[in-house]
Amino acid sequence: MQAIVRSSLVATLVFQAFTFPTAIADTAKPVTEELVNTLTQLSGGPHPGFRANHAKGVVAEGHFTPAPTAAEITKADIFNHSNPVIVRYSNATGVPNIPDNDGGAFPKGIAIRFQLADDAIADLVCISVNDFPASTPEEFLGLLQAIAASQQSQAQPKPIETFLEQHPAAKRFVTTPKLLPESFATQSFFGVNAFKFINAKGETQYGRYRIEPVEGAKFLSADAAKAVAPDYLMHELPKRLNQAAYSYRISVQLADAGDELNNATVIWPESRRVVELGTLTIDKFRPDGAAFEKTVMFSPLNLVDGIEASNDPILLARPGAYSVSFSRRIQGR
Repeated sequence: MQAIVRSSLVATLVFQAFTFPTAIADTAKPVTEELVNTLTQLSGGPHPGFRANHAKGVVAEGHFTPAPTAAEITKADIFNHSNPVIVRYSNATGVPNIPDNDGGAFPKGIAIRFQLADDAIADLVCISVNDFPASTPEEFLGLLQAIAASQQSQAQPKPIETFLEQHPAAKRFVTTPKLLPESFATQSFFGVNAFKFINAKGETQYGRYRIEPVEGAKFLSADAAKAVAPDYLMHELPKRLNQAAYSYRISVQLADAGDELNNATVIWPESRRVVELGTLTIDKFRPDGAAFEKTVMFSPLNLVDGIEASNDPILLARPGAYSVSFSRRIQGR
């Protein structure tokens, strides 16, 4: 069991294993700062100028075209009008050069910035797994600290193994296989948290985002996944865009009465209604993406009228942690 958990952790969790001294958390610091500190430790950092998580990325551009059904769910401008978008894809971990096919590079991420009139913006941030390992920032920090404490621990079971046995959602997350996509263009993405959607009639519904390739999700075989180059996803994207655009369908999975709205570890049944919001078309690689992404902070709480945050504590903590990481990044530390 220990070998299975350990290999699965390295293969599927969002952090790479390194050998370095285990840090002791400063409980006087906000949990959002401790999250960034521990992520930095787990990546062998700091890596000046890079994100504490999802450090390795690539940037493209395109546009969003609304579906007629979007207005049923929300009055938000981002989903009821055509808008230009900037998209950043990324690997997990704070390791800037982590191989794209490394198990620690999961989940993959997508951050979409809608560029609106009068220089307004709105962001949509999702990952490649319809799941999350923790329901609160404190629980997530506990998971990270258990990983860190296991690096040099001779204890049996190791702290991370004990943590996973005590936290079934985290164990499910790290032991669920994550398939390697042929391309970022063939990867589906999911919203970790629920949002409140309000339409023009004032009707409200809660839902989670889904972003699915129009041509269908496509993954590499096990043998092909082992053979690809370390930067294959980052290099494949500009080559693909030199030939043709590609598209995703952005939808929202709606909660039923009684569904848990504020717990990211609870996966809603596939029987829940899914409503299409529109089509995201990516048609241009951004050659200055490396410079651009260093100066931009995407946030799931960059919202517009017609979309509001739920009370999910993970969602409410994300901008704070991102801000700590962003502040350090722009200061080059």
